[in-house]
Amino acid sequence: MAERASSITRNTAETQISLDLKLDGEGKFTGTTGIGFFDHMLHLLARHGLMDLNIEAKGDLEVDFHHTVEDVGIVLGSALKEALGDKIGIVRYGCSYLPMDETLARVVIDFSGRAFLEHRVPELVPNIGDFPFQLVEEFLRAVSFNVGANLHTEILYGRDSHHMAEALFKGLGRVIDQASAIDPRVKGVPSTKESL
Repeated sequence: MAERASSITRNTAETQISLDLKLDGEGKFTGTTGIGFFDHMLHLLARHGLMDLNIEAKGDLEVDFHHTVEDVGIVLGSALKEALGDKIGIVRYGCSYLPMDETLARVVIDFSGRAFLEHRVPELVPNIGDFPFQLVEEFLRAVSFNVGANLHTEILYGRDSHHMAEALFKGLGRVIDQASAIDPRVKGVPSTKESL
């Protein structure tokens, strides 16, 4: 099987991002976005998704973290789409229930080619240090819309905002790994339309 990998660079007036992705990796994360907590989350995503991920991002952090977080999601989604290629033989679906102490998250993905995010979390979750919790949703939306996937994410219960974010990122890594896995029983793509 050919290596499923991608390298993407995206430069705008707000961010400059280069990303290297090896989908069938060992869970290694290198690089930085300039946002410590976000780097921690990306490291978790790579580790639990068994993908190798190198990100070098510079953004207008003096404005806020929004542009950098969203644009990294755009680039990661684009890289996943490129690495998945024609999707021949993939499982297509992934589902994870992931506990993190008092928190339980559910993350479900379908590499359908149709972009959609359904994101359900408690209202008014506090920031994690200086990282606004609502940026987790912005990242997830950017990934799902740029890879072309249905992504459903939910905090079933929880109290600690760090734990909620961590469970969602770990869960995302796990479902990407599950859904992108090659099943030798699948002929073509797993769709009666014969196209994803």
